[in-house]
Amino acid sequence: MTRTADPDPPDSGLDLERVRATFEDSTDFTIGLEEEFAILSPDTLELEHRFGQLRDASQSDDVLAPAVRGELIDTEIEIRSGRGETFSEAADRQRERREALFSLADSQGLALAAMGTHPWANYLDQRIIDTPHYQLLQHELEWVAQRNNTWSLHVHVGIRGADRAIAVCDWLRELLPPLLAVSANSPFLDHRDSGLHTVRTEIFTRTFPRCGVHEPFRTWSRYADLVDLLTATETVVEATQLWWSVRPHHAFGTVEVRICDAQTRGDESLALAGLIAACVAQVAMEYDEQGYDGAGSPLGGNQIEENLWRAIRYGMDGEMLDFRERELVPTARVLERLIDWTAPARERLGLSGDLPELNGAQRARRALAEGASIEQIYRDAVAETARTYAPERVASQQ
Repeated sequence: MTRTADPDPPDSGLDLERVRATFEDSTDFTIGLEEEFAILSPDTLELEHRFGQLRDASQSDDVLAPAVRGELIDTEIEIRSGRGETFSEAADRQRERREALFSLADSQGLALAAMGTHPWANYLDQRIIDTPHYQLLQHELEWVAQRNNTWSLHVHVGIRGADRAIAVCDWLRELLPPLLAVSANSPFLDHRDSGLHTVRTEIFTRTFPRCGVHEPFRTWSRYADLVDLLTATETVVEATQLWWSVRPHHAFGTVEVRICDAQTRGDESLALAGLIAACVAQVAMEYDEQGYDGAGSPLGGNQIEENLWRAIRYGMDGEMLDFRERELVPTARVLERLIDWTAPARERLGLSGDLPELNGAQRARRALAEGASIEQIYRDAVAETARTYAPERVASQQ
């Protein structure tokens, strides 16, 4: 089989002097949004191996052509807002691109879903996108690549200064568990209730190498030393192989937060993205005021992993450990504190901080308890995704 050429061949991003310069020239608090969708049959809700068809069709659309990307598997499509100078600008552009994407999918006889997992798809049926970039990952990862049929939300926030970006990543690590908990939207797998609120995180974060939560680096030079070693030993050949849940993005000069499940409702996806952006900005603002050690030392990996497990297992219904106060705190209260703490950043970025009363996993579990089948819950979620991600398209059909 002849592989298709990559439509957007990735820069390896491993020239660290150039990457450092990118961060030194970056602009604070620019925003980029990336949302991933499952490609489905609208009738059966089975995954459809149609990414290539959608990508090719998108190239004649001025709105979609710069926005559509693949993400490893050919039953997934991602749209990106591109760089927004403000959150509002990025969100407006993303809304326009959502409408175009859903219209395109509809014209191709397809539906799109936004949850962290597909409730019954068999990963053994999964196919990897047939480009050199993704075939390299399949060769490198084998079963891990095959297993990863998951969907998520990524948020980029511009941070000026390489050392400053590393400091923001280090301190943001301990905010990942509450961000994951509020995003939890993948309770179902293999036709069953997994018992977890975000089984996606177990599939992706626990299986991919160089994933999850890195240890604190403190400085750009320490970070660069590790990446240099990984490069020299050909452990990685592209910066995108550093899959940490928060990472400095080498090409964009941003801090990228990658911990969250895809959100079923479009408004909730933007609200969550706003909270993430506010957390990144607040950490950067406090770093400017207090320095790296202004609030002590960042939590260690084992401490953060404990709270990540609590987020995975119980989502917003559980508790988290406050390691500094040595006490358990309801996760809902942790989120309230997070929203209060980000008030200065939200004011600066023009964000409200409003979040839904229940997240996707909580709503799904309530529907299950009331007697709905997993299949019906997913069908309702797909309809909700269409209604809230592309409201203008839905209104025009009524």
